[in-house]
Amino acid sequence: MLTANPIHDLAEISVGQHLYWNVGPFVAHGQVLITSWFVLAGLVTLSVASNSRLQPLPEGLQNLTEYGLEFIRDLARTQLGEEEYQSWVPFLGTLFLFIFASNWSGALLPWRLIELPSGELAAPTNDINTTVALALLTSIAYFYAGIRKKGLGYFGRYIEPAAFLLPINILEDFTKPLSLSFRLFGNILADELVVGVLVALVPLFVPVPLMLLGLFTSAIQALVFATLAGAYIGEALEGH
Repeated sequence: MLTANPIHDLAEISVGQHLYWNVGPFVAHGQVLITSWFVLAGLVTLSVASNSRLQPLPEGLQNLTEYGLEFIRDLARTQLGEEEYQSWVPFLGTLFLFIFASNWSGALLPWRLIELPSGELAAPTNDINTTVALALLTSIAYFYAGIRKKGLGYFGRYIEPAAFLLPINILEDFTKPLSLSFRLFGNILADELVVGVLVALVPLFVPVPLMLLGLFTSAIQALVFATLAGAYIGEALEGH
């Protein structure tokens, strides 16, 4: 008798049809990989175009990328402190930029107008597999940060301030990636569904304010994810 696999059931949470690719023994959502590659290519192109000829006084795209870098540095410094933040700027910056660009691609680009053999294109963060992967990377990062700094003594935090709190402290580490992944997935999915329904019903001017609101909330969700990731890493690094 076959038993249900909760991890497999979680990966099956989705809306709409999907383009399935068989990669060895695994099945991947092809439309997520396509839009993720598009987002990554866009970020790489922007980086190369803005920083290929650096100027002492930044202007244009260089000014934009330097402003973004300062913003990410300030975020990392706030969450991790002056001594630890510099080594985590690349990780937090990558998380923020990928989520930000993914969310905005779903809000700005008419993915669903592109026809596929099966399934439909959408923002990468519209798929639970993407958000869970990002949340698991965050979990691995804060475990790595704590163990690198404190060794196996890091796990002593589970019995602080009292040993009877061990189950609660362990449960807390399991709920962190769940809350990160479902918060991002739910908000982006809800935003795209609402805009999609309104565009189908009233295709001209009514959806525009909601699309602008979607751009704002998409940026906020990227900021929330990166801020919480930094806070979790900072918590692993701090002394007890």
